[in-house]
Amino acid sequence: MAKQPAKAARAKKSRSTKKGGGHFWRILGGFFLVILVMLTGIGCGFLTASMNTRPNLAEDLTPSASSQIYDINGNEIANIHATENRMPVKISQIPKDLQNAFIAVEDARFYEHSGIDPRGILRAAWANITGGGVTEGGSTITQQLAKNAYLTPERTMKRKIQEMFLALQLEREYTKQEILEFYLNQIYFGQGAYGVEAAAKTYFGKDVSALTLNECAMLAGIPKSPNYYSPFNNLEAAKARRATVLEQMAKYHYISDSEANRLKKEDLKLARPTTGGVTEAAYFIDYVVQSLIDKYGADAVYKSGLKIYTTIDMDMQRAAEDAMKMLPTFETDKNGLAQPQGALVAIDPHTGQIKAMVGGRGTDQFNRATMAERQPGSAFKPFVFAAALENRFTPNTIIEDSPIMVGDWEPENYNRNYNGKVTLRYVAEQSLNVPTVKIAQKIGMDKAIYYAQEMGITTFVLDGPTNDRGLATSLGGLTRGLTPLELTSAYGTFANQGIHVEPTAIIKVLDRNGKILEQEKPKQKNVISEASANDLTSMLQGVITRGTGTGAAIDRPAAGKTGTTSDYCDAWFVGYTTDLVAGVWIGCDDNSDLDGMTGGNLPASVWQAFMERATANMPVRQFEPGPNNKSDGMDELKEEGHSSSQRRDQNQRPSQQAKPPSQRPQPSPKREETAPPRRDSTPTQPSRPSTGETPERTPERVPTPEPEPEPEKEPETPSRPTAPSTAPSTAPSMSGGMGKGK
Repeated sequence: MAKQPAKAARAKKSRSTKKGGGHFWRILGGFFLVILVMLTGIGCGFLTASMNTRPNLAEDLTPSASSQIYDINGNEIANIHATENRMPVKISQIPKDLQNAFIAVEDARFYEHSGIDPRGILRAAWANITGGGVTEGGSTITQQLAKNAYLTPERTMKRKIQEMFLALQLEREYTKQEILEFYLNQIYFGQGAYGVEAAAKTYFGKDVSALTLNECAMLAGIPKSPNYYSPFNNLEAAKARRATVLEQMAKYHYISDSEANRLKKEDLKLARPTTGGVTEAAYFIDYVVQSLIDKYGADAVYKSGLKIYTTIDMDMQRAAEDAMKMLPTFETDKNGLAQPQGALVAIDPHTGQIKAMVGGRGTDQFNRATMAERQPGSAFKPFVFAAALENRFTPNTIIEDSPIMVGDWEPENYNRNYNGKVTLRYVAEQSLNVPTVKIAQKIGMDKAIYYAQEMGITTFVLDGPTNDRGLATSLGGLTRGLTPLELTSAYGTFANQGIHVEPTAIIKVLDRNGKILEQEKPKQKNVISEASANDLTSMLQGVITRGTGTGAAIDRPAAGKTGTTSDYCDAWFVGYTTDLVAGVWIGCDDNSDLDGMTGGNLPASVWQAFMERATANMPVRQFEPGPNNKSDGMDELKEEGHSSSQRRDQNQRPSQQAKPPSQRPQPSPKREETAPPRRDSTPTQPSRPSTGETPERTPERVPTPEPEPEPEKEPETPSRPTAPSTAPSTAPSMSGGMGKGK
């Protein structure tokens, strides 16, 4: 019985201990809760202070300031400011079709959200994740208004949060119709036009209230990228964007599907564009300005006081503009432009910096240097030669210059003669077509395309019944063509001993407070070996000293290649010294012929005139010599006698994911070889520009197979992609856009 009181005492002590322990944890928990509340309060206070919401949104605007553009030496070359061609109108004056078009394409849930659309943000995030890049934005119309009217172009999380807070404040203080009115009077449409009224007058010569549904759809598509989608600059792209707007309007039931399809086929009557005075480096300045507008928006460029430091060398620019005055005038077209037109681009091959750019004859806004996709003709052949040099060919490899049939197509040389056994060096110097086709047939056209892509060419078409995987591409017969900027940049790889550096026009951008918004970071890659690059340069030196490009000879070592399409619509000379690469293109905007002009005459002369002045103050440097021989080099290309009755398996195609040869130990399935016909005769409206940065097209990529393991004597032809012994019925004749051989 004595044990009972002791047991009760122990139980009471245990309950007391537990009670004391629970009390301690409650005190500790309360302490941390107080700390959490304090930190939350401090954070909210800091966040609210940093958000900087406005007490009066209608009046509290950032003062405008002009932006300045500087050359490579820090000299101001342009003062950029908006003329503010803006004529505000009431929402009642804006057609309902135009309001609906903007809502459909920019913010379909405009009338449902309160300034921020979480569903839209999630949808955009998913699209960007699945698309492998930034393909869609999640900003509402209200957020866009807040960003354009009140914020700097700085891309930071803080600015994005400010944008959201301001959007919420706008929604509290204004109705949806008032917000839409502000927005439609605020946005930039290119050509100096702000707001829908100025845009209607600029593009259609009428008040906004008089716009048709089709005109409304066209206008609604422009603000996404005012330079690229301006119908004055790029009509085909503007039409494609209009089609997207119409599809969105049909999707959200503003119009019917049948009405959208009908309107897509209708032509629009545009007003005549007005042009300002021609200034030095006008095309280059416009290229820089429009690239910044695409990145930061028009208001940031025209009103935020940016300091823009560029790569242009004004001495070289003046030399380029003077050289382009050598172009003759065959006629003046219906737009008042002298024809033929031309383009010249000069780049430092070691840094990628654009030193000079002329995009036309100074009387229009279409920059042919960056936007015109033209047939390169024989100027494409060095990509075939580079691929050959990377696959055991040497400058001394022998190729038989003799007739060859590829299906129904029989390639011919410029003079329609054959030279028997010739070296690869001689093929390059004399721009022989038939041996070039045989080389491409041996190594596989995909190899040449791969190296061209690695050097910056983005316009290849690799799928569909008409594509660039046919042997006609070896002679420059491309489906779309390429731009002078891309071709010149690609040749820079040869001058830079096999390393390609992406072209750039901007060194750095500062805001009005001196903060760096962006700074040049050269992007480069090793594409071909130094030995192959030096061998190719040695071959292309011969083009100037004794080949088709003697008219380009200057007072220092230089290498280059002529290009002439077989219909005489495009003439090129692209060449380089050790420290400067330049490309010249001449052609008519409507693809008319050039009266027999070849790349070896006027383009070579223009190149020579430019380079003599541009390199006058540069030291004379020799090119690095190529190797004397390769231990495993091919002595002679052995032809294997293809039968014209053989066909490719048309159901097998290689993967579109590009991989370097070292990552492809096994050859892929054989492919159908399709030689493209001559391109469409509207060269001034590209499917997509090269430089500059605008949406919606991802260049296709071709995989490059690794060659077959080397045999003891002559190498076997790689089985992926194997050269065709016959071509489909679409094989081009020599009257198309391929290389003439001059």
